Amino acid sequence: MEENNDKVTFQGYKGRALEMLKKYDVHVWDKAEVETTRGHFSGKILPRAENTDDIHIVMKVATGYNIGIDIETITDMKGERDPQPVFKIPEKAFPYTPGLPHVKLLGTGGTIASRLDYRTGAVIPAFSPGELYGAVPELADICNLETEKVFAVFSENMSPKEYIALAKKIGDEIKAGIEGIVIGHGTDTLAHTATALTYMCQNLPMPVVLVGSQRSSDRPSSDAALNLMHAMTAAGHGDIAEVMVCMFGPTSDDYGFLHRGTRVRKMHSSYRSTFRTIGDTPLATVNRKDGVQPIKEVYNHRRRGEQHRKVEVITNYEDYKHSLALNDPNVTRIVPTFDDRVAILYYYPGMKPDVLDALVDNGYKGIVWNGTGLGHVNKGMFEAIQRATDAGVHQYMSVQTIWGYTHMFVYDTGRDMMARGIIPADNMLAESSYIKLGWALGLTKESGQKREDVKKLMLTPINDEITKREPYDGYLVYQGGVPEVEEFVKKVRK
Repeated sequence: MEENNDKVTFQGYKGRALEMLKKYDVHVWDKAEVETTRGHFSGKILPRAENTDDIHIVMKVATGYNIGIDIETITDMKGERDPQPVFKIPEKAFPYTPGLPHVKLLGTGGTIASRLDYRTGAVIPAFSPGELYGAVPELADICNLETEKVFAVFSENMSPKEYIALAKKIGDEIKAGIEGIVIGHGTDTLAHTATALTYMCQNLPMPVVLVGSQRSSDRPSSDAALNLMHAMTAAGHGDIAEVMVCMFGPTSDDYGFLHRGTRVRKMHSSYRSTFRTIGDTPLATVNRKDGVQPIKEVYNHRRRGEQHRKVEVITNYEDYKHSLALNDPNVTRIVPTFDDRVAILYYYPGMKPDVLDALVDNGYKGIVWNGTGLGHVNKGMFEAIQRATDAGVHQYMSVQTIWGYTHMFVYDTGRDMMARGIIPADNMLAESSYIKLGWALGLTKESGQKREDVKKLMLTPINDEITKREPYDGYLVYQGGVPEVEEFVKKVRK
């Protein structure tokens, strides 16, 4: 009986940490006062994840943040019993409001609204309309919501299989008459999925908005609810009918950005304002008060009416060319193709030819190089590059600098690489080049993946993955310590 009681009252604690709690008769969920050699701490004792260490006691303090207290520093503890919380997202019937747009939330496994299960360290997602309404009641003022879990994977496990499933699902929802789509997604590979859906879902009649959160919903600084409200606003009320990423704009909660799927990148591992449009400006800002405020002047506009709900599913290059030639403004093209025999090679000094040879030997059909400077690799790779070209591998060059264009005519190295089959990818981001090459190879698979067909697909822009020039304000990096930057930061930092 005592052993079972320990499991209930000391959830996840073991070894020395468990002994410390027993010594002072303090339990999980107690309101506790802890004296340490580093000062006094007050808060609620939390469970430990089952696979963690035995030298820390975890406490949620008044600010809402969790801290770990090293047991070696504890000199005294006092606990007051508090009931264990119930880990269920409150669920209320999502109200239907005539006149509000119908928005569909497609779930991929990203937990845009969730609570933490402290026993395992995992999150309990809120996903049904009722759960989301319980977690973010403001959604009922924005749209009439439907939800569907398409699959449940962590974002690092998203793959071409999931891209294709999402693209087909988007086509189905367009035909069904939905007025906007939001896709909940983990942030780590959100940009890759947005890029893939941009190529696979062309000439959309309504917005498709991918959204995630950097911080879980149990944290006071969570961005989950606000990102979700912004995404629903853009999907239900916005005029921009493209695949977009919606996340925090500044570090404050003033507004969110809408980024084009092909030009967005996650730039910080933990900042809420992590997503940035690279080499261009964002499409728009969005908040609940002002709605969607376009920054770009040119974008695909929302189209209303049954005549705009035509969907054409295309899986081969001949049909794709035919559809482009017809140029029917009422037809959405769903092009769910991908050849996953593609890789990105990040060049580093001293790279040896066997790295490329191994990919060719294993049947890869496309390589996106991430080269130095204007698009370079060392001369020791040249023979392997030629072998890859001779084996029918399609090779494209992007740049490690993130911003800027490949310019392979400037130096002999670039010219020598082009002579051996590498094609400059202009200012496509490496991730966009990788996704587009896989998509293009999939689309031309039936017709033999001819070099000129793939090249035409790769270098013909679909939605600003390649631009003629970068705007003067498309490259801005604020560097701390510089007087004028410090003065600017003082004015905008909140």
